[in-house]
Amino acid sequence: MQDTMDELKALADETRLRALCALRNGELCVCQLIALLDLSPSTVSKHLSILRSARLVESRKDGRWMYYRLATRFRTRAAGKVLALLFADLEDTPRIGDDRKQLKRICSESMETLCRRLFCKP
Repeated sequence: MQDTMDELKALADETRLRALCALRNGELCVCQLIALLDLSPSTVSKHLSILRSARLVESRKDGRWMYYRLATRFRTRAAGKVLALLFADLEDTPRIGDDRKQLKRICSESMETLCRRLFCKP
């Protein structure tokens, strides 16, 4: 029961739902998620930590980049079903539509340029 509660708590936040929706089509660098969510790196990191603790996302480090993706195996059988329902329900919302357009622009930038823009502001 605790696993289900952890998953539901992780899903009970708009920012985390936006991050999960962004990750449904594949892996993203944390810099890309920071740019999309328009939050501080520490805030995005905290949200991703909650999602990782609930085993809804997985991460990997490649050099200086940290990447996140939807988990390949969830703690509970219900998690995949709940995510599928949420993705279908949120697909046509204005916020997720805007995020999809924004993410397309963000992903067209090189990682070097994006990270420099995010972390080396004058």
